[in-house]
Parts: sequence; C-alpha cells; structure tokens
Amino acid sequence: MATITEEPEQLDSGMGSSDARSPEVKTLLPFDDEEDEEDETLTERLIGLTEMFPEKVRNISYDTAVCMKNCVKGLYSLSCTATWLIFSSSAILFAPLIFEIERAQMEEAQRNQQKQVLLGPTSAMSGPTPSGFPMAPPIQR
Repeated sequence: MATITEEPEQLDSGMGSSDARSPEVKTLLPFDDEEDEEDETLTERLIGLTEMFPEKVRNISYDTAVCMKNCVKGLYSLSCTATWLIFSSSAILFAPLIFEIERAQMEEAQRNQQKQVLLGPTSAMSGPTPSGFPMAPPIQR
C-alpha cells in the first residue's frame, strides 16, 4: 500500500526572503543611498524634528527653555553675589579679632623676653602658666 505524505503548506509572511542579496532587501537597505545624500548637522536634524510637533507644543517648550536659562543665570548671579558678601563680611568681621589676638601674643612674648633679660632664664619660666592659673604647690609626703 502506498502512503501519500502531504507536505505542509508554507505561508507567505509578506516579509520576503531573509537573504540580504535578494532584490527586496536591497531596496530596503539605505546603505546604497548614503553616498548621494548630504550629511545633516545635528542642528538641522533638530529643526527638522520640530516640524512634527504642533506649534503650541513648540511655543511652550521654547518658553520653558528660555525660562530655565534665565533661572540658571539668575541663580548663578545670586550665588556669586552671596559668596562675595559672605567672604568679604567675614574678612571685615574676623580680621580685627585675628590682629588683636596676634598683638596680645606679641606683647606676652615681649614681656617674657624682657623678664628673661632682667632676671635670668629661670624667672621667665616661673611666671604664670599659659593657662593663666598659678602652679599647684608641690605635694609633701
């Protein structure tokens, strides 16, 4: 008895052959046309893309961009002004304090040097301690 085997019917997907050399695929590939087209800059491409949006959307996005630019410029200007104000004020406020502390230290050093010259090296050390409190008496046992 002879059996007849039926081959399944292949459906055409409409995609054509997957072979890159087929004429259908060659018409889809843009590589052949690249030599003929001029190169576009990024700006030209972006301007071309804006034409696909409605004018209302373009106006809103432009206004938003301008507002953001102005906000960033204002924030930068404000930060520069605040930085100048803080550093100049701190210099004006703390410079006299630093000079006064330095003057007091210089006077103390001059007094110690004068005492050392008049009374000898041991007398400069027997003066008040740097903390301002007198030395504790020695402990007797």
